[in-house]
Amino acid sequence: MILSPIWLPATLAGGLLQAWRTAIQQRLRASLSVNAAGLVRYLYGLPVALLLLGGYANVRGVDLPTPTTAFFAYAIAGGICQIVATNLLIMAFGYRNFVVGTAYAKSEAVQGALLSIWLLGEHLQPLVWGGIALGVAGVITLSTGGRRPTLADIAQPAARCGLGAGLGFALTAILVRRATSELSGHDPVLHALFALVVVNISQTLLQGGYVAVREPGQMRAVMATWRTSAQVGVLAAFGSACWFTGFATAPVALVRTVGQVEVIFTLLFGRFYLHEPLGRSELAGLLLVAAGVVLAVTGS
Repeated sequence: MILSPIWLPATLAGGLLQAWRTAIQQRLRASLSVNAAGLVRYLYGLPVALLLLGGYANVRGVDLPTPTTAFFAYAIAGGICQIVATNLLIMAFGYRNFVVGTAYAKSEAVQGALLSIWLLGEHLQPLVWGGIALGVAGVITLSTGGRRPTLADIAQPAARCGLGAGLGFALTAILVRRATSELSGHDPVLHALFALVVVNISQTLLQGGYVAVREPGQMRAVMATWRTSAQVGVLAAFGSACWFTGFATAPVALVRTVGQVEVIFTLLFGRFYLHEPLGRSELAGLLLVAAGVVLAVTGS
């Protein structure tokens, strides 16, 4: 496919905003359950997503695209995958720290590359594969503290949750890509924002309904923490708008590979916002991930 110039800044911004949002969301775990902490990104993000879509359509002077049944199927399925992935990521934070939990989840780059080849027929340049390899090496370094990984590392709960989150996010990207391709017209940003609104609505109804019925006390807590939760929602909406734009304008595997820049931002937020220690293995992992991102961009 022909790459649109917007994919790279959108992906980099998505990585920054997601790391920022996740850092704040991690602090909510002290007062919210896993499901409630996941809900805040959709519930408080939906009004922002609607404003982004309406504002963009108004400025561009365009009508909203006409959705198809296939679009709704892909969008809702992507929303469900994102709910599962977000919950698994939050659970991973409970077993290990913020940085390590995110590192495991960033296995989504290689999972997304393999799935996009299988499901979307995408092909990557050798340099992009080299970037994926360096990124995986960086993730392994971050998650194991620099020592040689063993089967026990993968068997631990944080790894299982993080790897599961990575798979969920990879599937989300592929399904969102398929959803946007079902919309008519030639404005990928409009398609991305339209998909974001539909996904957010489905997520709010599904996870919001679950929390309201099964964890009613947590729904009250979600409302009581509105100051912090609203920050999560705003960052989630803008971050997802950037990610969805990337998926609509570039190969999913390339976006997810460059999106590993989120690990770099995560290290910075973990160190300066959550006051988590930063060791030599984290710095080594950071350099590997950064090198992988540069290589992937060069190969694109």
